[in-house]
Amino acid sequence: MQPALAAPAPPRLTGVAVFLYVFLPFALGHYLSSLLRNVNAVLASHLAGELALTPGQLGLLTSAFFFAFALVQLPVGIALDRHGPRLVQLAMLLLAACGALLFARGTSFTQLLLARAVMGCGLGGCFMAAVKAVSTWIAPSRLPSVHGYLIAVGGLGAATATTPVRAALEYTDWRGLFLLFGALVACTGLLIALLYPRVESPGTRRGPLLQALREVWRTPSFRSVISLVLAPHAVFFGVQGLWIGRWLSDVARFPEPAVAYLLYLSMAAVIFGAIAVGMVTEWAGRRGMPPLDVAAAGVTVFVLVQAGFVIGYQPSFQLLSVLFTLVGTITGIEYAIVAQSMPKELTGRAATFLNLLIFIGAFLVQAGFGLVVGLWKPELSGRPPAVAYQTAFALLLLVQLPGLWKFARRRKAAA
Repeated sequence: MQPALAAPAPPRLTGVAVFLYVFLPFALGHYLSSLLRNVNAVLASHLAGELALTPGQLGLLTSAFFFAFALVQLPVGIALDRHGPRLVQLAMLLLAACGALLFARGTSFTQLLLARAVMGCGLGGCFMAAVKAVSTWIAPSRLPSVHGYLIAVGGLGAATATTPVRAALEYTDWRGLFLLFGALVACTGLLIALLYPRVESPGTRRGPLLQALREVWRTPSFRSVISLVLAPHAVFFGVQGLWIGRWLSDVARFPEPAVAYLLYLSMAAVIFGAIAVGMVTEWAGRRGMPPLDVAAAGVTVFVLVQAGFVIGYQPSFQLLSVLFTLVGTITGIEYAIVAQSMPKELTGRAATFLNLLIFIGAFLVQAGFGLVVGLWKPELSGRPPAVAYQTAFALLLLVQLPGLWKFARRRKAAA
């Protein structure tokens, strides 16, 4: 058996070059992915009014993005490991642009559902391609902060999906917005193809897919992090992208301008939360505190915030909507933990495996939340009653508590 030749290391880039040619173009793709993932929170009333959607249909339409996103994770992970992020992102973003154009021209629930799914497929590699790209060019010790910056850019995209989108609706309708989104997504794909360094380490061809996933699954850190953070991360994505806005309208009874403003504050909080998570994680690491302990502390606070939705204490309504997204950014720490613990040739597959689990969970949360809310008869105002939302949030709490309990048991056994 001949020894395998070592792959040549990629050429070194200056910090400025890494920012301009690696981080910036991929961060722009992640920005647009987050914008399109969350935009239905503001457009929900327009879509529901034009198509007469029920809460269940609205939840299914919006969550189709998550379902399609999840379906492409494993193929994208394989493609990233074999072909690199430049070519993969170019093809995926062109597909997403087609989905946005189809959504702009859709005239029925089924057409919009399919178009939303195409968008989800095309945008399914944005964050993972960014993780793969920065993991290639940035030292592992810097990954928590850089991942925090990526998540912060996603928060900026989510914030853009609120008040700025509502302001844009003064000049065009939602169809015009999606035409613009399609053009921006296509241009971003071309930008990545032009700017990202073409000299890379050749892709490593691992064994069969199931064997590679088994290798990822056998990593103790992977199992530990998903046991604790997977359910909260799915709740964060599933509720943030639609139901926070509906809760502010149906339960808190804020008018649409106030809902858009509070959503803007909530999504903007992701920017500060993500950067803070990266900085705190690195600070704690220098003092011997593992990232999983930081995650456990954050998830505990996140669960307490959700308990506030169940209690329904009215004076805290505005604060809860912001705290949910601010504290929920702690769930993004699992990407850094997985990236640090995996061989570089497996980072793409491991990250997309993680994303597969997260977005399947987010799909179930977002669609299931709508189904639970739809079990109650609407009030005379046409809104679902507050108890419908309280029940849905209570069920989400029950899903997340076992992970915290298992973590506490492991910590106690290791002490």
